[in-house]
Amino acid sequence: MTSAQPPLADNDCYLALKARDARFDGSFFTGVTSTGIYCRPVCSVKTPKRENCRFFSHAAQAESAGFRPCLRCRPELAPHSVVWSIQDASYILAHQAARLLDEPEDIAPTLVASRTTLPPEGAGLAWGGPALRPSGLALQEPTVAKLAARLGVSDRHVRRIFEAQFGVSPMQYLQTRRLHTAKQLLADTSLPITQVALISGYASVRRFNAAFVEHYKLNPTQLRRQGVSDAGQANGAAPGITIRLGYRPPYDVAAMLAFFSQRTIHAIEFVAADAQHPSIGRTFRVESGGKVHAGWLLAAFDEARSRLVLNVSDSLREVLPLVIRRVRATFDLDADPAAINSVLHAGFPQGDGLRVPGALDGYELAVRAVLGQQITVAAARTLAQRMVDRFGEPVQTPWPQLTRLFPAPAVLAAASGDALGQLGIVRQRQAAIVGIAQAVADKRLQLHSGADVHATLEALKALPGIGDWTAQYIAMRALRWPDAFPAGDVALHKAMGVQGLKNPAREAELASNAWKPWRSYAVIRAWSGTLERPG
Repeated sequence: MTSAQPPLADNDCYLALKARDARFDGSFFTGVTSTGIYCRPVCSVKTPKRENCRFFSHAAQAESAGFRPCLRCRPELAPHSVVWSIQDASYILAHQAARLLDEPEDIAPTLVASRTTLPPEGAGLAWGGPALRPSGLALQEPTVAKLAARLGVSDRHVRRIFEAQFGVSPMQYLQTRRLHTAKQLLADTSLPITQVALISGYASVRRFNAAFVEHYKLNPTQLRRQGVSDAGQANGAAPGITIRLGYRPPYDVAAMLAFFSQRTIHAIEFVAADAQHPSIGRTFRVESGGKVHAGWLLAAFDEARSRLVLNVSDSLREVLPLVIRRVRATFDLDADPAAINSVLHAGFPQGDGLRVPGALDGYELAVRAVLGQQITVAAARTLAQRMVDRFGEPVQTPWPQLTRLFPAPAVLAAASGDALGQLGIVRQRQAAIVGIAQAVADKRLQLHSGADVHATLEALKALPGIGDWTAQYIAMRALRWPDAFPAGDVALHKAMGVQGLKNPAREAELASNAWKPWRSYAVIRAWSGTLERPG
């Protein structure tokens, strides 16, 4: 079965288009045959005639059909379409492949130590050959063969299930992702075109230009000149590079900020719950291509436009696509409330806008999860603060509230029991923290949304001091698994009314079957007190 058609019937898509309904942003795209342009449902241009509209589930399908992206609504700003199944194996495999293409660290880890020649002409859009990164290192790009090997299936099977699910090949999907990244950087930033090309994954500016002309009928310079950009409107003269990221309403911004505020560690993060400009500031470290990049970011919600305005330090420009993906995951910008609420609304009628808070750094989240084992949020925050004060690395930012980075994996991997004990961390948690840090530092453990969920859960539980609660919590927030469920959580037992039963974890697990495949969202709603129990 192909998923070339959007989840809504064509007539329903047209009604959503006429209403400019932001709830369906990113769920489908409209190709207008009279103009050759494709748009988001929220586009402000005059609604085209019904007979001139074709509807697509993914932007890559629209581009494969010959449509160019609208310069007004900018399809690259739309939230991604994230649907989940727990039954269809081909469906699960195809979406896992897409996530790996979105977060390629797991399938392109090979570095070439010295500069290498660019791929020969005709080798494809950086597939299979080394792309010259801005840092001067050559990074082996993802190939279908590497993708298949990572998934444990054949090349042919990956292509078949991918095209059946998305209506395009893996190469077309990746190419659209890269073009959208480049288009967003051209419209939102003043980065030189050469840097935009390299950051977006192109091996040469000539190939970058050729791809733009082929797909958009404009070269990058023309697109930057003709594009409609509102750069600078939201944040004025804010420092760093500004990027805009869309999401689908409803979104409970206050609840998201409250969650992070309760867990704030001074010097590495701050939360500003200003009614007009709610925002979160963070220091951030990310490794890509064997190089560590460190800097800061500021994420401000623009609720009137259903978007997040992101400012990123110049030191992170080389890894902007990765930063954008991590931010989208951290604030759960790609969630589909309609799909989630169709399962959960009856049990949580007041929780329609709640999202699952993620993490910029899965390793940091895992360490903080261990610190929070069997103690209160406030007590865990105290231990984490001591750890940052003792082991955190200084960093310069425009904000006096942001002065340090969370301790690097190699630092905690080498930390002695005495040093950790002086912070008030008990011996069992010391072993767990060192085990996580060593596994991440040695590249044996990947903690991001592209990682294999079940293999990672088993790897986590094999480490000392990591049980099911901690592993499920990490899967929920770092791996972005929508069906994670920490069945042993005491607060969850109280919310579900099973704390007095003989085996509350088993009872909670049984009751949670009604919430599949969105149990992570159910947990957040139960923790927030929105669960409505019968009787």
